[in-house]
Amino acid sequence: MTGPSTSMPVAGLVPAPRREPEHADLLVRNAKVFTGDPDRPGARAVAIRDGRVAALGDDHDLAHLVGPGTKVVDALGRRVIPGLNDSHLHVIRGGLNYVLELRWDGVRSLRQALAMLREQAGRTPKGQWIRVVGGWTAEQFAERRMPTVAELNAAAPDTPVFVLHLYQSALMNRAAVQAAGFTRDTPDPRGGQIVRGRNGEPNGVLLAAPSALILYSTLAKAPALDEADKRTSTRHFLRELNRFGLTSAVDAAGGFQNFPDNYATVVDLARSGELTLRIAYHLFPQTAGQELADLKRWTEMVKPGDGDEWLRLNGAGENLTWAAADFENFSEPRPELAAGYETEFENAVRLLLENGWGFRLHATYDETIRRDLAVFEKLAAEGLFPGGNRWLFDHAETVSAGSLDRIAALGGAVSVQNRMSFQGTAFLDRYGAEAAAHAPPVRAMLDRGLTVAAGTDATRVSSYNPWVALHWLVTGRTVGGTALHPAGNPIDRETALGLYTRGGAQLTGEQDVKGTLREGCYGDLAVLSDDFLTVPDDVIPDIESVLTVVGGRIVYATAEYEGLDEAVPPVSPEWSPVAHFGGYQSGQEGAHQASLVAEAVAESEQHRWWRVARGSVPETTPSFVDPCFDHEMPRTPKETTR
Repeated sequence: MTGPSTSMPVAGLVPAPRREPEHADLLVRNAKVFTGDPDRPGARAVAIRDGRVAALGDDHDLAHLVGPGTKVVDALGRRVIPGLNDSHLHVIRGGLNYVLELRWDGVRSLRQALAMLREQAGRTPKGQWIRVVGGWTAEQFAERRMPTVAELNAAAPDTPVFVLHLYQSALMNRAAVQAAGFTRDTPDPRGGQIVRGRNGEPNGVLLAAPSALILYSTLAKAPALDEADKRTSTRHFLRELNRFGLTSAVDAAGGFQNFPDNYATVVDLARSGELTLRIAYHLFPQTAGQELADLKRWTEMVKPGDGDEWLRLNGAGENLTWAAADFENFSEPRPELAAGYETEFENAVRLLLENGWGFRLHATYDETIRRDLAVFEKLAAEGLFPGGNRWLFDHAETVSAGSLDRIAALGGAVSVQNRMSFQGTAFLDRYGAEAAAHAPPVRAMLDRGLTVAAGTDATRVSSYNPWVALHWLVTGRTVGGTALHPAGNPIDRETALGLYTRGGAQLTGEQDVKGTLREGCYGDLAVLSDDFLTVPDDVIPDIESVLTVVGGRIVYATAEYEGLDEAVPPVSPEWSPVAHFGGYQSGQEGAHQASLVAEAVAESEQHRWWRVARGSVPETTPSFVDPCFDHEMPRTPKETTR
């Protein structure tokens, strides 16, 4: 009995005392909730207790869960979604460097980007570098071009400047060339090129030809943060990811990320309860020739699943052996991998399977994927593969229909990233419209019933902003607006959101507790600035979260909710670019951003020549043109415009 009785007890039964309902810790009400659960796709309110979803329903259904200690958030009719999960993000490495980097993510004009660089040069102390490391492409600028070395020299004459552009190249000013120790006698590394002038001296341009290792090894020469600042840097990077509604990420490891040393910061934050993002991480052998030794050592130290709901090991990769990795500089021809790499690769996969480890594999091209699949099929014939272990291919831009069938037969999955948002034009120029229309073939993957998850591959190429990736998934357009995919290839918005929520959870075996808003699942959600399911396509990249919740904790809050989130220490060091400019440059700055774009357009070459024709400016080559670049300068108009 749950209420007071109006009759006498019968046969010894007595009325049970009235029990007060267990109150929620957090209630988000007056919302348009997209749950991601097909059994209950929508709701108006979500209650969270002890870090998990306790109930969903209408506002009046959940009113009884409000008690003296309940924090009630009025969503004001906004869209609420399950927390986003980037299935391929270099979050650990990114966190260790975040406060050192000048981010051009989201900047709409090169004029503004160079102004930021010039201003940062005035506050950067002697011995430190200015680093622009990924998240941008020339297509996003109104000028539709890259900066030049001459512009870097003018903006920062004495401070080393390193600007990474996709997987293709890096630009360095004179001070950075000197700081990196490059001279006319410095040999080109394998797979890379130090571009030189007529005098034989390095001119500040590095090319991935096609290996990006020359870019990353040069960046590694810049000073690193001390341990205390690495901790602060990571906390601010996680907060920046929370800003966009991210509550989980699968760390894909990567070059220059040694285990266990470079994992110490996130381990420390996990132990102290200061992580604001759930991280499932991978281990990546760093040195060619000792991959098997590293993998064997790790299988004796840890095992997949070690950790907790905040930080846990997920497996090996995205490289198992260096010889099996292709490079994805789409401005260069597809690399030919060495003959016979399969022997060592098979030994690595066999070692992992025998020890119950799953793995992920970097594979851009179908040629690589077919060779890897042949190894898996050989092991499957022996009864070893997949052996209950989760495995997946990353990227897969040119995977064929036949390879997708083989992946499905072997129980594999695919993690796709929006690298084409930034590199799509280079891919289109090299491989043509037909190939670009299916790079990667997400619809074909889903039609085969494959587990597909989405991510960014940030931070060194794509931006970490998940809404840029979601825009690409549903429109097939680059950040510059180039249409790559035909109408039949992009996916609908609810499906795309599923790849960014449930998809990532499936890759880590957490689909029962993560990726949907359902009773018993983690209390991870985001209240959005704009409704992803209904806004025009061009608004999608500008969406942010106004309130992000992880495990019932409010980890990011702005707009009406400012001050509800947990405090983070100030950015350190004080001269950090992040301390002054922040991270992603939001497109929601409105009129200010529009004025910057207008200024940039006014300085474009066509407009300059228009002004030349009127005598407003002299007919001279502007000082920012770098002779190292082959600019196609427009000719002076022959006709006089009336």
